[in-house]
Amino acid sequence: MQEAGLAARIEAVLPQTQCTRCGYPDCAAYAQAIAAGEAGINQCPPGGTQGIARLAAVTGLAVQALDPRYGVEGPRSVVLIDEDWCIGCTLCIKACPADAIVGANKLMHTVLPEHCTGCELCIPVCPVDCMALVNASGTATGWDAWSPAQARRAQERYRQRQERLAREAQDGQTRLTAAQATASPPAGGTPPPPPAADKQAAIAAALARARARRAG
Repeated sequence: MQEAGLAARIEAVLPQTQCTRCGYPDCAAYAQAIAAGEAGINQCPPGGTQGIARLAAVTGLAVQALDPRYGVEGPRSVVLIDEDWCIGCTLCIKACPADAIVGANKLMHTVLPEHCTGCELCIPVCPVDCMALVNASGTATGWDAWSPAQARRAQERYRQRQERLAREAQDGQTRLTAAQATASPPAGGTPPPPPAADKQAAIAAALARARARRAG
């Protein structure tokens, strides 16, 4: 119980960007690792030097320099999507921990800058490289570039997203179970392709169109 309480206090002073640069899947997991003595307080680039000082005050550990293995402190960024090249694959939407990207399958996507935490998780999943980082804080870094109010809002959006994904997974499993219980294979014994295969085919087709546009 004592460790859980410490983890909650640690999480409360993290920036809640959910960027995973610390080596953990989210800020809550990093907080738990610090409380358990499994992680250092110097693994959060978005928090920067001020973040380390805050963590030191909560944990009683000595202030340390940011470990460069986890990144460097820098200005806060937001992501912009080049809408001319977006193919609507939805991969960035699935990667965004704060639901800061809106759009639909095969339609243009847009980033909501007021909700973007600059985590950068959407960038590597984009198959057409149409996403770019834009400086949103000038020369300000760490907590000078972020605020407790923004952190709380990002944390709430992340929790809401996790709850939504859990509901969707449960609903999907319920539908799959019901379908398996009632469906029978068509004549010839070959079942229809699974939704995942349809999704991959749609992405492949969109990529082909994007390459053709670039070549042209």
